[in-house]
Order: sequence, then C-alpha cells, then structure tokens
Amino acid sequence: MQQGAVTNTEGPVLVIAGAGSGKTRALTHRIAYLIKEKGVNPWNILAVTFTNKAASEMKLRVAELLGVTIDPSHFQSPDMPTMGTFHSICVRILRKNIHLMGKENAFVIYDGADQLALVKMIMKDLQIDDRKFNPRAVLSHISGAKNQLMDFLEYRKFANNIFTDQTAIVYEVYQKELDKANALDFDDILMKTVELFIKEDAVLLKYQEQFKYINVDEYQDTNHAQYKLVTMLAEKYRNICVVGDDWQSIYSWRGADIQNILDFHKDYPEAKIVKLEQNYRSTQTILDAADNVIKKNKNRTEKKLWTENNKGDLIQVIRAEDERHEGETIAREIERISMAGLNEVTYKDFVVLYRTNAQSRVLEEVFMRYGIPYKIVGGVRFYERKEIKDVLAYLRVIHNPADSVRLLRILNVPARKIGNRTIQVVQEFAKLLGITLMEAICRAEEISDLSPAKKDDLLKFAKLINELRGANKEFAAAGVIKHILITAKYKKFLLDGSPEGEVRFENVQELISVASKYDKLEPGISLATFLEEVALIADIDQLNDGESAITMMTLHAAKGLEYPYVFICGLEEGVFPHSRSMLEPAELEEERRLMYVGVTRAKELLFLLCAKRRLLYGDSRCNAPSQFLADLPEELVMKTGFEIAGDRQRSGIGAIKPVPMEDETADVGIAVEAGNSGEEYHDGDNVEHKKFGAGIVLNVTGGVITIAFKDPRVGVKKLAISVAPLEKV
Repeated sequence: MQQGAVTNTEGPVLVIAGAGSGKTRALTHRIAYLIKEKGVNPWNILAVTFTNKAASEMKLRVAELLGVTIDPSHFQSPDMPTMGTFHSICVRILRKNIHLMGKENAFVIYDGADQLALVKMIMKDLQIDDRKFNPRAVLSHISGAKNQLMDFLEYRKFANNIFTDQTAIVYEVYQKELDKANALDFDDILMKTVELFIKEDAVLLKYQEQFKYINVDEYQDTNHAQYKLVTMLAEKYRNICVVGDDWQSIYSWRGADIQNILDFHKDYPEAKIVKLEQNYRSTQTILDAADNVIKKNKNRTEKKLWTENNKGDLIQVIRAEDERHEGETIAREIERISMAGLNEVTYKDFVVLYRTNAQSRVLEEVFMRYGIPYKIVGGVRFYERKEIKDVLAYLRVIHNPADSVRLLRILNVPARKIGNRTIQVVQEFAKLLGITLMEAICRAEEISDLSPAKKDDLLKFAKLINELRGANKEFAAAGVIKHILITAKYKKFLLDGSPEGEVRFENVQELISVASKYDKLEPGISLATFLEEVALIADIDQLNDGESAITMMTLHAAKGLEYPYVFICGLEEGVFPHSRSMLEPAELEEERRLMYVGVTRAKELLFLLCAKRRLLYGDSRCNAPSQFLADLPEELVMKTGFEIAGDRQRSGIGAIKPVPMEDETADVGIAVEAGNSGEEYHDGDNVEHKKFGAGIVLNVTGGVITIAFKDPRVGVKKLAISVAPLEKV
C-alpha cells in the first residue's frame, strides 16, 4: 500500500494514513520517485506541510533519497522541489507578486505582539472599552474571519451581536492600518495569496504551470484558506496528492476543518484512494483498543489498523482513589518497569499525557518527591506559568506589603494605567523618604510630580490591596485567591475570549486546589503556610534536569510522537472527555479522536488511569470513569481498583498489583505522604532526608515540617511534607 501511495502519480490521490503507518516515508519516497523514476523536473513539484520542523525533516529526507548534498540553511536549489509550510511558500509568492495588488513587495510581517498592540491602539482611538471588549478576543475573531477568507466587509454582514459589531468596526480600521504600514499579519499571508490568485489570472496560471505535482501533508488539519489555496493551484493539472488521517483531526479550535479530507472524493470524483493500514509502531492489542474507541464516531472514513508486531501486553486500566494516588501509581509503575531493566529501559522511554496543563501540577509534585526527573513539552512547569506567578505575587504582597519585587509585578496587572514613568516617580519618592514602595503608593497624594488622575489610580490600587488584606483575615488561602480573581478583576483579565485564556484560568483554579489543603487552618496562618510550601516546591523544582527524563505533555502536543510506555491520566467524564464537549456531538467526536491519538502513541505498554475523586480547578469532583474506557473490550484490558460487579482483575503478562493507598504500608523506599495535617510526623521524630541526611523534627504546621539536620552545612530547613523525600527512622 505504501508503494501504491508512491507510484500513483497522475491525477488526484487521497492517502488515508493510519497512525504509525509510515506516511512521512511514503510521502518523501513519492517525491523522490517523481524525480528519479518519472523524470519530473523538481521545479514542477510542490510539497506543503504545517510546521517548520516537519518541513525541515521532509527536505532532509528527500535530499538524502535524491543523493543531493545540501546545506540545511539553503534548501532551495535546482535539484530540490519547493517544500515548506503554507506560510513560507505563500510569502515567497507574495514577495514576487504583491505589487500587482497595490502593495510593496518589501512588506513587513506583524507578529502576535504587533497585532495585539495595533488592536489595542485602535480600540483606544475608537473609545471602545477594553474592559468590556477584550482586545485578545477581538483579535481572535479577526483571525478566524481571515481564515474563512472574510474581509471586513464580509465580516460586517456576519456580525450579529454587540461584540461582533464592535469587532467589525475594529477589523476595518485594523486592516487599513496594516495597509498604511505596508504590513501583513500572519493570516493575511494566506488570505492575500488566495486574493492574488483570484484577481490575477496570469499569476495563478504561472504557478499552476510551475506546480504540476502538488503534495499536501496533514490534510486533515487544513483550514478553509489553505483548502482554497491548494484547490486553485491544482485546478489545471489535478495532480494532487493529499496525505492525512481524519481519525487524528484534533485542531478544530485552530480553524481546521475535518470536512476537507472527508469531502476530497467529492472535489475529485476520479481520485484514487490509498489506505495505509499497516502499523509499524504498536502492538496489536493497542491497535485494537484504538479501533474500538474511534469506531464510535460517525463522521469518519473506514479503515482497520493491523500490524505484524506481536499481540503485546494487556492494557492496564487503573482506578485510583484521587489525583495524588493516580500520580503515585504512575511513579511506582515507572520505577517498577525501570528496575526490571528490560531492554535497558530509561526514563526517556516514558510519557505521561493529560487533557489540560493544570493536571501536571500534582504529577510534578509526586515526581519531585520520588526523585524522578521530568520535562514538560509544549508548556512550562506549573509554578513557572505567568498566571500562577501573578496570583502568587498578589498573595505575597497581601502577606507582606513590603515585598516590592512582587508589588512591581502586579501593580499594572491587570492594566490600571500605572505606567513606567508613574512607577519611577513613586520609587524616587519612596527612596527619598526611606519608606517601602507600598507605603509610598498609599501616600500618593503627597507626590507633587503626579497628576491628580495618576494619584487616583495609585490610591485605588492601595485600596484594592487593603481589601484583599482584609479578606486574608477572614478566609483561608483558597478563599483569598478567589477574592483576587473577582476584586482585582484577574478572572476577567484571564478569560479574554480566547482558548488560551480558558487554559490560564483553569491553571489558576488548580492553584486554588493546592491552597485548599490549608482550609482548616486559621485565616492568615493558612496563607502563610501555603506560601511556604509553594516556595519550597519552587526550590525543589530545579532538581533532576538530566538528559534522561520522563516526558509530560498534553494530548494535543503528543501528535506525531511515539513512546514505548504511555500513561494517559484523568480519564473521567468532564475531564477527558472535556466538559465542554458533553452537549456537542461534533466536539465529543473530536475528544474521541484525541483519545485515539493518545492511545496510538504507545509502542509496547499502555496505562489508562482515572480517579474516584479529583481535586481540580479548585473543586473536588467524583466523576464517573470516562466513556472511552467503556469502549474497550474486556479481553484487551486488565483492570485494577474497580469494585463494580463484573469487572475482571487479571494476572499474568503485563499485570500489576493494586497500588496501596497512602495510609497503607508501601514498600517503595520512600516515606508515604503524611497528609495535610502532618499527623505522620511529630516533634522530636528522627527522620532521614534523601538529600540532606539525618535530622530531628522541630515543628509540624499544616503541610510544612521544620527539621534540624545533623549536617551543619544544611542546618534548619522548612520542607513541604507533600514533596519532601522523607522517611521516619
């Protein structure tokens, strides 16, 4: 079948490439075959993909197959076809031809920061309140319109509410400002190329003659603009080969339209359809599981993945008590497999996948406690995320108003019209009087160099901090964070109408989950104890950054990757599938495709985990196991932790024993977590720390333990019980 994808060169071809079926190999061999066997001039071949990384890999592979020695920084040569991302190829076309549309060929390209700054400036000029209409959300709508090839005139017809009416006004001015600056934004690169082809027949004909053979990778991820572009280029010769897998279409939120690949045969009734169904990656058990998940979707092509690999171990389906037990289970399984030493297993052979970034927080803490090195792909570590640092800065200023460093971080976040010049004046005033920055802000009326408006802005901020300090006298740490979200309007700042804003808000809700461990402590003490733990976690967070580390990432980030051992956690209704998909059949189908992507990342062994209860986004939930688990036939799985009648516990190859809960004896060489109250440890206990050695417990407060270590170089330290690798002696 791979040969069929390579040798069917004339006319339209649709290659439905299942996960792990060698589509990149087939695509690169197809390009080389066209040149070496069919005698096609490289000049007449176009190959398009989505990422620069994928484009570079494709170029290097094709160069190797053609026997062309080429500098990676100079891929374009007479011996090489035109290959690259949609945007890079369109920029090349526009640089030569955009003057025909009244723009200079030496146009500039605005990046995301430039675009946002321009939108903010326009909204300010138009007196559109950015507190009611978030600039990021406005820009997101403009981007979506351009991906649908809608100019501001078309978008104005689409506008049907106050927000879209205002966006239409901004869109018109935004586009005129771009034109005035001879600039294109990222979405214009595609839109203007399509517009060029529509308006200039000679230019379209020129590129149709040049690109007689067109190859498109990841076709299921194309949006309307990309679809239109490819369709126009292929219209004359119809030698178009698209490669993709509708089962792995998981980016609708970025504008991808799955119908582009599903309707290919309608656009090209004469198309040859080649299915790559042999998988070279996974065991048959893993493939059968993936097939049983995806076949519940109605909107899909038909295929059946198979492999010559062995049947493989059963899939481990584990139900933990809670999210920490889930993390403990993963850590112990990683240690068990690693210690077995099969085929010289290293940490880099493992990946942990989750639906949202907020789920990484508990996993990070568990891995730190076990001394297991990890790295996060496609995101930053939980406590290094901007929104987490912002909220922690608020909390530290509430706890200690003299903390000028944290105060400067939040003084204008969200925006309060307190600019750099105002801050500089206040700092000079504080220095002159020998007082703290916060005290200077409270005395803003005394600063003669400030206008009345700026004094008022500063005093409003001082009043805000005073209100939040009052909340700290009434509420535990979690309650204080909730007050920050509302009183400081930080929730509104995060929820800007973009998908990224929702993710940032989920992360802050997860911080509330961490803080809620201290709900039973008195107000004030709760926040102080929580901040101590976070500071300790941040210190330990620098540990174990060696080259061999477990990979952690979202399921979306995992597409195109593979690992011998895969853990997918959080398989509960409302978590995965995500709660947003529960009432939308199309969104639920995309969640199912995301599950399929996750399952097919595994080469040898797959672990699927859910929890009976989960503290996530600040709420404790008892959700049912994910419906995706119910899709798996019993003969493919070994279940652990399920108590429902009829559930089968198996032993044998690949079987694991139930992992004891934290209050049970666990012979793993590391102390079991004491819990939030610190009942496991008492004053005077002798303990052993994995790094600092022997010590004596001086005090236990909340989740923080104070220990005097015998090593004078270590001295007295405060440690978070939840992450410190401690053992009672």
